[in-house]
Amino acid sequence: MAAVTFNQVSKVYLDGTRAVDRIDLDIDDAEFMVLVGPSGCGKTTALRMVAGLEEISEGVVRIGDRVVNHVPARDRDIAMVFQSYALYPHLTVYDNIAFGLKLKRMPKDEIDKRVRDAARILDLEPFLKRKPRALSGGQRQRVAMGRAIVRQPQAFLMDEPLSNLDAKLRVQMRAEISRLQRDLGVTTVYVTHDQVEAMTMGDRVAVMRKGEIQQVDSPQQLYDRPVNLFVGGFIGSPAMNLLEARIERSNGSLAAVAGSQRIGLDADTIAAHPALEGFNGRTVVLGIRPEDLEDASLAADARDDARLRGTVELREALGAELMIHFGVDAKRAMTEDVRELAQDVTGSVEAAPQLKEDEGRTIIVGRFSPRSRIREGDTVEVAVDARALHFFDPETGLGIYDDAMKGAP
Repeated sequence: MAAVTFNQVSKVYLDGTRAVDRIDLDIDDAEFMVLVGPSGCGKTTALRMVAGLEEISEGVVRIGDRVVNHVPARDRDIAMVFQSYALYPHLTVYDNIAFGLKLKRMPKDEIDKRVRDAARILDLEPFLKRKPRALSGGQRQRVAMGRAIVRQPQAFLMDEPLSNLDAKLRVQMRAEISRLQRDLGVTTVYVTHDQVEAMTMGDRVAVMRKGEIQQVDSPQQLYDRPVNLFVGGFIGSPAMNLLEARIERSNGSLAAVAGSQRIGLDADTIAAHPALEGFNGRTVVLGIRPEDLEDASLAADARDDARLRGTVELREALGAELMIHFGVDAKRAMTEDVRELAQDVTGSVEAAPQLKEDEGRTIIVGRFSPRSRIREGDTVEVAVDARALHFFDPETGLGIYDDAMKGAP
């Protein structure tokens, strides 16, 4: 096994486009690293440079202690799992898994041992004589995984391997790939557009945007302490609600005022964001995650000065929870980061309903308890967990934490 290192790595195409721009990333031996970001952010290009499928324009890529910039793909001792499975339709499952080993002219006994070991690990033993067309999508993906496993490489590279599966199977395969990686202890670089995949699978996650790495951290740290507005808005499902707010001091304490909505900031909130003191009288972007909102009638300890008031527009009952869309008298934050996040969801800024101005009225999403009895058209009071609020500098996009100048955690 081996670590994978990017040192000031860039990919520049002939027309001058920088698909990847001077990224630095150290992936530890046996670590599961996920690269995540919007379409076109450079994550697949970065992966392909490690694989040897894209030429490295600048910088150095190492696998273990070896610089691989000019090493042919076949000699890099890596195994890649593709979105399309890339199975040979005329070969059996056994022969698909064994194909790479046969090319290396490995002894037949060793090939057989490795193939059967992989089939046992992946529950493919009953299917070894079948052709790919006789398999389900999940079984085909297991065959692709088996072909990678038998090579016993220094690193696995996975490019959106679950995107062709249905939602239920995707959840199952996420768990299987995570278990398999832990059992094998192989360094793994996994590319996905799905931030839920990233959060549930990665030991660490690297969030990319426009060819640059925005933040590399554990999933929980990305969620709790995003370094900037882009990371905060990208990580989380449903996405973080983003409002334009003003920090005001009244009776010795701070509050975030968004339109007619006023949220008092208690000592715990200020302790987590001491740099907010420097934003008194200034505009910030206020981030509220849907799971930090609740029907106030069900929140026994809800503070009176930490509530939003609005009208329910849509109620989505999901069994274990309710998704409540309600309109509040507040202005949606409108920055370049917000526009880019909306464009990633809808495909174009013009098609993004959340960017349409409605006289200062904004639709917010809350994740409520299923015990809530509110209905569409009701006026609702919503309790806000002020300790979990996020604040960003609208000019720099950086999170407001300890350093009033830098805003970075």
